[in-house]
Amino acid sequence: MDFPKGFKEKYEQILGAEAAEFFATFDEEPISAFRSNPLKEGQQNFSDAIPQTDWGFYGKVSGKSAEHVTGLVYSQEPAAQMVAQIAAPSKGMKVLDLAAAPGGKSTHLLSFLDNTGLLVSNEINSKRSKILVENIERYGARNVLVTNESADSLAQVFEGYFDLIVLDAPCSGEGMFRKQPDATQYWTLDYPAQCAQLQREILTTAMSMLAKDGRLVYSTCTWAPEENEDIVAWLLEEFPLELIDIPKINGMAEGIGFPETARMYPHRFKGEGQFAAHFRFTGENSCKKIKSGKNRLTSEQRKLWQDFESKHLKTVLTGDLQTFGDNLYLLPAGLPDLSKLKIARNGLHLGTFKKNRFEPSFALGLAMKPSEVLNRVEISNQDFKKYAAGETIELAEPQPNGWYQLVLGGNGLGFAKVTGKTLKNYFPKGLRFR
Repeated sequence: MDFPKGFKEKYEQILGAEAAEFFATFDEEPISAFRSNPLKEGQQNFSDAIPQTDWGFYGKVSGKSAEHVTGLVYSQEPAAQMVAQIAAPSKGMKVLDLAAAPGGKSTHLLSFLDNTGLLVSNEINSKRSKILVENIERYGARNVLVTNESADSLAQVFEGYFDLIVLDAPCSGEGMFRKQPDATQYWTLDYPAQCAQLQREILTTAMSMLAKDGRLVYSTCTWAPEENEDIVAWLLEEFPLELIDIPKINGMAEGIGFPETARMYPHRFKGEGQFAAHFRFTGENSCKKIKSGKNRLTSEQRKLWQDFESKHLKTVLTGDLQTFGDNLYLLPAGLPDLSKLKIARNGLHLGTFKKNRFEPSFALGLAMKPSEVLNRVEISNQDFKKYAAGETIELAEPQPNGWYQLVLGGNGLGFAKVTGKTLKNYFPKGLRFR
């Protein structure tokens, strides 16, 4: 690989005798990996597990596979998987993923939360937030809100609110040079310092959203000390924080001057580049009183939803039911008034009210475990290929007319309407493929 001017000299100085081994890795293939999704009912036995992780595996997954489309697997390289593993939220926590797209860390955090508590998954870039929404929806969690906001705007609503904040900060991207060689084109010796200024601005705002005894996990996909240890030193100086030691697993190295932090170098750690620091907040932020903004259901809408729920679901979904136009959403309880925020995904989309009826959403059919649904139709891999291409499916035996959850490999693939032996296609047009 051709390195940008000044890069090689910088890391020869930092790594010393290890530098040659470090630079040699840039001519090797990037390491591919994925995670399995514990929220899904139909699990599989995958091989080549990433050591000391709950759900990580080395290997590639196809975006057109049944496992990917039903949300059973999520592609994420090994070093990036370490961030949420370090954060490891407990069930019931209120968590913020501040720079979340495309969704790897958010979906990993959701694995730990297990449909309890709350995850606010935020992405300031509107185009990237759409990709985030798609990945969150496929994962099938019920306790997540996706926002499309600046940190400043979030802080006005969520002051002193979160038990855990994860910031995988915008950075110079040195750790992705092997995977995305184009990243070398915009790197200069001054670039890490420019990124560090933005990181400090975001972190200053993030600190106001931490609850008492809350935790902060700060990470970058770069090795630049300006964006890593220098930021750690600044945080410890400016805010009431203490470092939590990160266990060094799978070849992680200690941070420069801060042995509690972790560096992932590709000549030591089987993956790309990452830095992480873990803090506990020892101060106290004021916390706004929760005044949730409600979009109430009409009595007719509530009756239509309850009728669908009683006839199709074995479980009662808990949380706040809210309408936005004709659409019905389930939001985690205890949220503040969100009316001033740009929302990309307002909780779990349950479905749409149409004239005298309720039509379930694709998202609901992904989120419900087959054991929680009364009416199900199992489809084969061959039928899946037809369905993903937008075709109707002919069933072997006629079924009573109505809504059914499609089940593929033990996991939901949305709801669809059956008329006799014909299963109509409700796979979203924007997701179809051959």
